Amino acid sequence: MGTRIILKSEAEIRILSEANRIVAATLDMLRKKVAPGVTTWQLDTWAEEFARKRGAMPAFKGYRGFPGSLCVSVNHEVVHGIPSKKVMLLEGDIVSIDFGVKYEGFYGDAAITVAVGRISEERDKLLRVTRESLHKGIAQARVGNRINDISGAIQDHVEMHGFSVVRQFVGHGIGVRLHEPPEIPNYRRNEPTPRLQAGMVLAIEPMVNAGSFDVEVLRDGWTVVTRDRASSAHFEHSVVVTKEGPLILSQCQV
Repeated sequence: MGTRIILKSEAEIRILSEANRIVAATLDMLRKKVAPGVTTWQLDTWAEEFARKRGAMPAFKGYRGFPGSLCVSVNHEVVHGIPSKKVMLLEGDIVSIDFGVKYEGFYGDAAITVAVGRISEERDKLLRVTRESLHKGIAQARVGNRINDISGAIQDHVEMHGFSVVRQFVGHGIGVRLHEPPEIPNYRRNEPTPRLQAGMVLAIEPMVNAGSFDVEVLRDGWTVVTRDRASSAHFEHSVVVTKEGPLILSQCQV
């Protein structure tokens, strides 16, 4: 991924804003369609059609060989679930939907986790705490702070509620590439982290497990699951650091 953090100009941020608006609108549409009996393949098809009609290309399709437009991860799946006609959503499930687009040379990226019908109290709490932790992290995306301020705010909130943050996968910068420096862990690192500057665009994305933070990748080479098979949730926003504070580009109902 390299190490140089690329600051974005006002013109570039305008394009990034539009890319992320398309992502947000897509996720809002999908949220309304999540229901028992819907397959993850259907969600993928709807997402791609919706984005293409708005002049954007799905960012994940073909990325390092990924076969879908969406990453759709159900229950104990953490991230990178492959859409499938065989995976049907059931009452009580939770489904994480991660979507990205490429628009006029720039990328947008965001994720939500959605309840399928009525869910257990524990899963409801997991979704609430993960969503809250995202916003705790975003609040620290201010000029002069460090990446560790974002990471620590997320970790503290999650662990205060008895959950754990995934270590193996992290947030990232975003711009003309889907993944740019800096990495944004959801836990504190015991080393210096970059200081935040105006013009940084960051994809902040807590991945939170109900049990242990340990994860593993399934035989398909993509789907990440919790090692103990406890539930997992994932929320993500693309955010620009400004002199006035953090500005969420992928603003939807997250």
